[in-house]
Amino acid sequence: MENRKSLLKLSSIEVPGTKISVRIPTVGEILDNEASYYNIVSSLTASPFQYMVQLDDMHIDYTTITDYDLFKILFCAYAKSDLSILFGDLDVSDFYVQKGENGDEFLYSPANNIEINEKVYHDLVNIIRKINLIEKADYKPGNESAKKYLLEKERKKQKRNSKKQYEPYLEKLVVALVNTGEFPYDYDSCMDLSIYRFNRSFKQIQHKISFDKTMTGVYAGTVDVSKLRGRDALSWIANK
Repeated sequence: MENRKSLLKLSSIEVPGTKISVRIPTVGEILDNEASYYNIVSSLTASPFQYMVQLDDMHIDYTTITDYDLFKILFCAYAKSDLSILFGDLDVSDFYVQKGENGDEFLYSPANNIEINEKVYHDLVNIIRKINLIEKADYKPGNESAKKYLLEKERKKQKRNSKKQYEPYLEKLVVALVNTGEFPYDYDSCMDLSIYRFNRSFKQIQHKISFDKTMTGVYAGTVDVSKLRGRDALSWIANK
């Protein structure tokens, strides 16, 4: 049986079979440039559905391009910027798309002699998603009419939001949790928490508050236990 260390104890995670390690940044590190961090993370873990407008502008059908093909496009674009918050001292700026003998494309770094093939890609993005508690957005429309409707809807949404300033997500979450009785950290000590520890604490507190309210309803007779779905509803411990 594989011996997996708890992410609660780690500051980085190695991508199996590579020289790539993904850092687990602290809350304080992310707050130094929150918008940039979440932009990078959301882009590297994105599905084509989330980039339908940009892909359409490139004359690429978002329903036919694979997650990995999108990653190759986005990684090469972001690799030229500072990705040290995710990859530490590893210089990823020279990655480019190379074609193998069998015709398959992959990302390759000559300086580091690192190859990111499709398997490595899946391992890498799964690690990033797990660190940040991100669910994979995987959706495809049922027909051409639905595809066109969703594309037009998303294009209008992005146009409306283009002039809006970034609204801090993590900063608001820190303020909310520090002022919650269940959270045992103040502003200063919270800064040293890894983002994984912080996110798991948030999910647990959120679940515990919901559980307490549910049980209050059960005892008061206003909640029917038989209608509660799943084991999570009857346990104060969050599974995710």
